Amino acid sequence: MTEVVPFLWVADLERSLRFYVAGLGATVDREWIVDGRMRWCRLGLGGAALMLQERGPGHVLTAPPGSGTSLNFSCGDALALYDAALTAGLEPVREPQVGNGLWELGYADPDGYRINFASPTDLPEELLVSAYRVREPAAGQKTPAG
Repeated sequence: MTEVVPFLWVADLERSLRFYVAGLGATVDREWIVDGRMRWCRLGLGGAALMLQERGPGHVLTAPPGSGTSLNFSCGDALALYDAALTAGLEPVREPQVGNGLWELGYADPDGYRINFASPTDLPEELLVSAYRVREPAAGQKTPAG
């Protein structure tokens, strides 16, 4: 085996692509087109991958979409991803915070799947990004004392 690639059934592939590609910065690496419309795709996001396929009219779900499913991605800078996604109009399910030595960032995709990102940090546990950004000056800025 060389990799595990999660596969998610989605209700509306175009809506999901707006979330993953426009919102999170993923790229469409492969696609399956039927009658001029994309029905399946493989997305890349850094070194990770994800497959999406639109449910057809006969596809019956036995549980609510996204029920009990979360995908957790390790990344180099969860806060940079948060800033880019925020600029693209995506809001996380809660404010990013530090947990277990990681910046934790989570979204719910259009079908209810939980999509989480984490990157290492040595900051104190439960520190919220809003409190961190008040404490830390932006690059090139001086602190009130400096």
